[in-house]
Amino acid sequence: MNRKKATWVSVGLIALLLLSVYTAWFGWGSKHDGAAKAIKLGLDLSGGVSITYQTVGTDDPTPEEMSDTIYKLQQRVQNYSTEASVYQEGSNRINIEIPGVTDANAILEELGKPGSLEFQLSDGTVVLSGANVTSAQAASQKDSTMGNTEYVVSLAFDNEGATAFADATSANVGKQIYIVYDGDVISAPVVNEPITDGKCIISGNFTIDSASELASYIRIGSLSLELEEIRSNIVGAQLGQKALSTSLVAGAIGILIVMLFMIWMYKVPGIVAAISLIFYTALDLVLISAFELTLTLAGIAGVILSIGMAVDANVIIYARIREEIADGKSVRSAIDIGFKKALSAIIDGNVTTLIAAIVLNFKGTGTIKGFAQTLMLGIILSMFTACVISRLMINAAYELGMKDEKYFGKAKEIKTIDFVGKRKMLFAIAIIAILVGPASMFINKAAGNGFLNLSMEFRGGTSSDITFAKDYTIDEIDSELKPIIQNIIGDAEIQAQKVAGSNEIIFKTRVLTVDEREQIEDAFAGLVETSAAGEAAAEAETEAGTEVGEAQAASSNGTAISFETISSTISNEMRSDAVTAVIIAVILMLLYIWVRFSDFRFASSAVLALCHDVLIVFACYALIRISVGNTFIACMLTIVGYSINATIVIFDRIRENLKLRKKNETLADIVNRSITQTLTRSIYTSFTTFVTIAMLFILGVPSIREFALPLMTGIIAGGFSSVCVTGPLWYVMRAAAEKKAAK
Repeated sequence: MNRKKATWVSVGLIALLLLSVYTAWFGWGSKHDGAAKAIKLGLDLSGGVSITYQTVGTDDPTPEEMSDTIYKLQQRVQNYSTEASVYQEGSNRINIEIPGVTDANAILEELGKPGSLEFQLSDGTVVLSGANVTSAQAASQKDSTMGNTEYVVSLAFDNEGATAFADATSANVGKQIYIVYDGDVISAPVVNEPITDGKCIISGNFTIDSASELASYIRIGSLSLELEEIRSNIVGAQLGQKALSTSLVAGAIGILIVMLFMIWMYKVPGIVAAISLIFYTALDLVLISAFELTLTLAGIAGVILSIGMAVDANVIIYARIREEIADGKSVRSAIDIGFKKALSAIIDGNVTTLIAAIVLNFKGTGTIKGFAQTLMLGIILSMFTACVISRLMINAAYELGMKDEKYFGKAKEIKTIDFVGKRKMLFAIAIIAILVGPASMFINKAAGNGFLNLSMEFRGGTSSDITFAKDYTIDEIDSELKPIIQNIIGDAEIQAQKVAGSNEIIFKTRVLTVDEREQIEDAFAGLVETSAAGEAAAEAETEAGTEVGEAQAASSNGTAISFETISSTISNEMRSDAVTAVIIAVILMLLYIWVRFSDFRFASSAVLALCHDVLIVFACYALIRISVGNTFIACMLTIVGYSINATIVIFDRIRENLKLRKKNETLADIVNRSITQTLTRSIYTSFTTFVTIAMLFILGVPSIREFALPLMTGIIAGGFSSVCVTGPLWYVMRAAAEKKAAK
């Protein structure tokens, strides 16, 4: 790159930076709101639509039928948002909450009325039911005769359905199979050939809308129970505007501190890193908005992790450049070699985390999927800004006159630390820290408090629906109403949602006793609405089948305060999906490390370090009694991604030094030297990530602090395990193998 080209590159990058920032903040074209303001927020940050269904034909469905229906509905509503939640209310009701939307009627129309679905022959023989359908989607394909694009409906069946459909289509080639929804024929495709693989395509004169509508009917008709909608509301944010605004301010302050730190430590490269971070943040906001990802606390965790990885990539590069300058290379050579040597660590660290994110996105549901999507986007962007934008800016700065090594700095020689020699002490510290968790859990259990403080997302609770005489703001609810309930039930975990256009507020708490419900009634007796409309609403609720003592309690002034027992929003199936996703992700990460480093001991020591970090965070939850809910899953996944990335950097240096092994250098010397060489990077990355989350902890509302504290603990644990555990652990396994081979 010559000086003229460097000038044009600089102008282009400045223009791109300004365009990204402008789009993120002010919008572009017909969109007058910036991407940051247009991002879809979850129920916890902005609210959405709440729809309640009730079973038709039975008031006492079996737990299996309810569980199956809830799980299938969870799959349906994820088309609207990955953060949508579905849970049981009472004995025969199902509540759906979808964030980021404000038109309940549109959702109801699109979701459809859940009803019975059957595939029948012309004589009325039922081939299979909707329960045998595993997926139904609108799709497109090339017409076999004309070659033009046509819209179709793609179906897949379970094993039982596949067998039945194969028999029916084999015996009825050239005849129609009728798809009957609630007694009405909604489609009657002709069987062209036997279909034996459990998948079929319905073709015809479909538009994308008509194909989507038919697919929607088939999907919703595959539910185990027939449902009818009894009410729908627009609900407000659970955490309130203050939670969002303080999170944004904390994030901005954290990023600013990181930028100033990078400039102070790395001079010109630090300025480049700061600009790259602005690029990254602006592009991330634009793409989160463009891809319509739903941002919740879990999504914020994914963004925080990817910011840490973006900073980490820059730290790795600039540390390498300084090392090359210290070895006597020219600044020009140091830049080229630094980027080249840093690339393998950056790619391996990011790809390992990306593998986990991809698996979590496809196998996970709800919060896990939202976390994975923001993390995937962030990882790709962080690699782009570090390896492309930063490189262009560094080279442009060099060609424009910043060629002296004083602008880049020189790595200072650090005395090699004997981590391997201190391994017994380091392993003992790690084991003791791990044991804090189980010890705390058993102490909690002995005290009658349960192993962990499980939130409503895991154990369910009670929904208290109260219509007040005045319209309370979210902040007033937090400061005036929640403390009243907290004093009665002795638990700070209280979720509150406002129903838009009314004074109605829904409080979700742990399961309340009859006495606690009566105390809540008495406490709010002077604040609730006393109009005739309130009495009519209470009567209507009673006529709808609400159980006495379970669903409704009339207050002394005639206004209804209703109570419903609600199930956990994280169903057994969702937990199973989450566990399966994490197991698959860990296995694939292990295989990738094994292949890339050609040594299974690297992979196994990395996974053992991950277990250490997760158990330390687990101990934090058990010891401090932090509520274990949706953010618990996101927190654990964040620590896994952060820790594996830090470990890969050290392993990359060990791999490099093994190839350059000196004649009299022992294996312990190589491990110690590798850890010491990357120690500065480990400290700087841990510090910058810790600062960002610490700002959330300092400035955030209580629910944000409960989310930030375990993350801070995990960062410390991840830094310790990467530096003090993984290298010595690999040495122990490698040395044992060499000793065995020598014998």
